[in-house]
Amino acid sequence: MVISRTPMRISFFGGGTDYPRWYLEHGGAVLATTIDKYCYLTCRYLPPFFEHEIRLVYSLIENVHSVDDIRHPAVRNVLKFTGFNRGVEIHHVGDLPARSGMGSSSAFTVGLLHAVKALQGEMPSKKELADASIFIEQKMIQETVGSQDQMQAAFGGLNHISFQPNGEISLRPVTISRERTAELNSHLMLFFTGIKRTASNVADSYVAELGARKRQLRIMRDLVEEGLSILCNGKDIGAFGELLHEAWQAKRSLSNVVSNEKVDELYDLARHAGAVGGKLTGAGGGGFMLLFVPPERQAAVRAALGNLVYVPFNFEYSGTQIIFLDRQEDYISSELAKGCLQHVVFTELQSDQAAAEWH
Repeated sequence: MVISRTPMRISFFGGGTDYPRWYLEHGGAVLATTIDKYCYLTCRYLPPFFEHEIRLVYSLIENVHSVDDIRHPAVRNVLKFTGFNRGVEIHHVGDLPARSGMGSSSAFTVGLLHAVKALQGEMPSKKELADASIFIEQKMIQETVGSQDQMQAAFGGLNHISFQPNGEISLRPVTISRERTAELNSHLMLFFTGIKRTASNVADSYVAELGARKRQLRIMRDLVEEGLSILCNGKDIGAFGELLHEAWQAKRSLSNVVSNEKVDELYDLARHAGAVGGKLTGAGGGGFMLLFVPPERQAAVRAALGNLVYVPFNFEYSGTQIIFLDRQEDYISSELAKGCLQHVVFTELQSDQAAAEWH
């Protein structure tokens, strides 16, 4: 049995410039971090006692006979990508809900790929996991997704990710002091709006025409450098919140479905209560709202958004990890399969012998 743990992420600046349709022509950049909220995936070889060959447990339960029968697109394509050809049981548990703007879909893909590879006795690098997950999501599943979430899920940490027109993706950890990191973390609040949406559906509303939104996307990319400058040059941390507000205004102008009346109302309530800036954490449309709030104003913001679920968090730096690996269970499952086969052969031989004696 293998258990992988893969973090969710928060993107501060540059979201939208990580879509291949944009960065393969113009380049792109993102400033983002992972947090201590995780996607857990348990994988084991399925013992040979069941009618089905594959069992999946997530928001649904699937018991199927082949990879092609799997409904979950990420599971189906990860197993195809890895050439997996044995009975398997996969369970998913997440700290945060799906379709909420926290990179949960890519965390699932990265974590499952990591777990399946470990089950097969392989130890891929974080870059290999990120690259393969990008390929699976963008080419095999053909979802309208960017390329930042897979990098963040694989590597973890507070990072500056660059996307080059030649397709190269590079990641640089943001090297600031623990005190500066703690100061930033202490000014951030996360609330669940209660609105679930599919990121690729929201992205579809503007990705096809990114060329017509050059001004907004260039602003969003420039904000990455400004955000790094604030963090790394010791400027007043409040400027980071003001920059988040500017980035949100640029982001919501990409499409009329990036925000909505309810989100705008919640954001205005938070600002009036003391939030300096904020944004929806993913493609938009709903999910989680990230707010930059001075610590002395956080109680007022929580009161203003009293109907929303508040989610405290800390930054994390490990990325996807295998947190449990038991080879003995794999050995037992394999031996059980052999034992069942021997039992079937022996039973058939006994039946043949009994039939001969009867006659």
